[in-house]
Amino acid sequence: MLHTGINAQTNPPALSAIKEADLKKDIFELAGDAFRGRRGGTLDEMRAAVWVAQKAHEAGLKPAGDDGTYFQFFNIHRTRIASDGHVTLNNQKLTLWKDVWPSQPLDLNLSANVQWLNSIADTAMNLQGKVVALKITAPYPLPPAGMSLWGYRYTASAMRQQSQLLQRKGVKAIIFVADDVVKDAIAFIGHNFEEGLYLIDGMNRQKVKTPAILISERFESELKKGEAYMTANLKEENFDYPSVNVIAKADGTDAALKNEYVLFSGHHDHDGVGPAVEGDSIWNGADDNASVAVAMLAIGRAWEAKPGKRSALFVWHGAEERGLLGSRWYVNHPTVDRSKIVAVLNGDMIGRNNPDSAALLGSIPPHRNSTELVNMAMKANESLTHFKVDFSWDEATHPEFWYFRSDHLPYAQAGIPAIFFTTLLHPDYHTPKDEPSKIDIAKLKRMTEWMYGTGWAVSETYKKPAVDAVVKR
Repeated sequence: MLHTGINAQTNPPALSAIKEADLKKDIFELAGDAFRGRRGGTLDEMRAAVWVAQKAHEAGLKPAGDDGTYFQFFNIHRTRIASDGHVTLNNQKLTLWKDVWPSQPLDLNLSANVQWLNSIADTAMNLQGKVVALKITAPYPLPPAGMSLWGYRYTASAMRQQSQLLQRKGVKAIIFVADDVVKDAIAFIGHNFEEGLYLIDGMNRQKVKTPAILISERFESELKKGEAYMTANLKEENFDYPSVNVIAKADGTDAALKNEYVLFSGHHDHDGVGPAVEGDSIWNGADDNASVAVAMLAIGRAWEAKPGKRSALFVWHGAEERGLLGSRWYVNHPTVDRSKIVAVLNGDMIGRNNPDSAALLGSIPPHRNSTELVNMAMKANESLTHFKVDFSWDEATHPEFWYFRSDHLPYAQAGIPAIFFTTLLHPDYHTPKDEPSKIDIAKLKRMTEWMYGTGWAVSETYKKPAVDAVVKR
């Protein structure tokens, strides 16, 4: 007799294979300084991917990438400002990425007087064809209090709003002087501008309408004199960098179901080496997302100890921090029949905050695309881990738009049942302070058990989770 309900044989049999000692050892290795933050498109990411593949092999997982390997390589198309560009103000040379930050890659050959604007209200004058400078003013509305990367969001919103107004006035270029908020967040903002743009095949680049350049507050007085003269000679350069997904599998035991997959998803990259914060320049990404990368290894060990009816597929995505590039690539170039992926269990940041709290995204409309999959996850939590589940971050009105910022999204948009396990943000998010020593290993173990228990339920339930709706955005 076929079992069709979510109660069918859902108790995971190999919980003892998930060990705190293994999780701790692995996360201190993967998120240690030796991998230099694992930035997508760098040799450091490649080295980390090889480490993940070796650990997957040691766990007994089979290769499921391209050409019988654990790897699926793809190219990242990167565009940035060439390092030999130069900018001068009143014949004083400015240092790129220290004094001045072009906000987007572009070719720019500029020699012009600069019109100072005391405020955005000065746009009443004729500005057609002029280079203008003004101090950034706060955007409206402000990013919500407590929102992650608040200073960056403040800067991006302000520059976007004020650029749109000035573009309508026909200005040739805009010089934004940093205010106190921007100055305090310049390490992240400047590093982001310096890195440029990352795309993969099929993604379109937006054209730069009006050059916008951020300049240090130290040069405000020079610009306000009324006789400022700026030159800029900037060239964009383009590269193709390899990134990589690491893919492994554990075969299922049921003759009818072993060709279907429950997919465990995470990403192995982070932000790499950047501007030092309190003397630390390595952005280790222990919680984001070494926590899930090592959890997936632990789940793989459990699955090998006791295989499920369906096969388990493990995809450690590359270049997630560059715009979900690895998961976007895999959805369009799967190494298994995509129609045979019955559910995606994605995790991102599962090792911090209150020991008894967690969140499950994709659990309420409009983000929920499979009620049956959500029910399986909630039943697994009820039976195994007993987290108090926060659903508020899944609401369409939540200011973080957290649902749209991890690797489950391309799968959900492709019509595959997908959910997102997380323990949410914290003050060390995208800073060098996201270190392995900050991880709550006991909580990480429980979150790993929750993902494993949910995957086991999917594997053992003959009726695969139904799709309610395709997520759009």
